[in-house]
Amino acid sequence: MTQTYEDFSKFGKEFADTGLKSFASLSKGAQAIAAEAGEYTKKSFEAGSAAVEKMISAKSLEKAIEIQSEFAKQSYESFVAEATRIGDLYAELAKDAYKPFESIVAKAK
Repeated sequence: MTQTYEDFSKFGKEFADTGLKSFASLSKGAQAIAAEAGEYTKKSFEAGSAAVEKMISAKSLEKAIEIQSEFAKQSYESFVAEATRIGDLYAELAKDAYKPFESIVAKAK
């Protein structure tokens, strides 16, 4: 009976330690994602402001449309690249958060 309690206590402590490691990984990953999103927002705002300034100073309607088209193309490409990067960060976060539990799962099998 004592051995069972000790095993259960040991397992509980190991699970709690693993949970804390996983939570630390989640926190670190969330911070990385937030920083990446913030940086993208800043760059996107700056690019938009620059495009508006260029359009305002355009000498003709055709030139303004050309500037707008180029801005839309660059914005789309930038968004796709950033969405891919954020997706990769989320995948990495999930892997890092699960990693501490791998040993527990292996023991359970």
